[in-house]
Amino acid sequence: EGQEFLIYLRGRGITAESVERFELGCTPRSGTGLFEHLVGRGAKAETVVRSGLCLRSEVDGGFSDRFRGRVIFPIRDGRGRLVGFGGRGIDGREPKYLNSPETLVFSKGSVLYGLHLAKGAISKSGKAILVEGYTDVIACFQAGVENVVATFGTALGEKQVHTLKRYASTVVAAYDSDSSGFQ
Repeated sequence: EGQEFLIYLRGRGITAESVERFELGCTPRSGTGLFEHLVGRGAKAETVVRSGLCLRSEVDGGFSDRFRGRVIFPIRDGRGRLVGFGGRGIDGREPKYLNSPETLVFSKGSVLYGLHLAKGAISKSGKAILVEGYTDVIACFQAGVENVVATFGTALGEKQVHTLKRYASTVVAAYDSDSSGFQ
């Protein structure tokens, strides 16, 4: 099942090296594999739901995985600690992008995608390039431009600004030219 995700990534120009560097993965379309795996390894169902990885049905009380049939982008904080996930649907299902929900360890207004990999280049150059999303960061890195981080869409949070100020004296926003990028 992962072949279609690799084909999608190749179609977006993402190299095998970048798949490894950015730890990209995919999730099966089936709905409970992760939940069953985590509970089978001793995690409590409610803890798995609070983590944002799985959902509890209000209808029948059953559980399902949040990320199904998606390319997965692990989200790490500036120290490299795993704090959440982003998932990109490839089959036209909405939402196109799905992030981990706000939790005690993940707040999308506080984290910058790719900072753990970019902070050295940002500090060295004194400049940070701010883009909209995961694949924008990956494309820049592949082109040799590594002082790049992303917000999760065009919203830029105050905590993200403070984080960038620790590493860069100049921040250049390079958002897409679509309507979201102009807001």
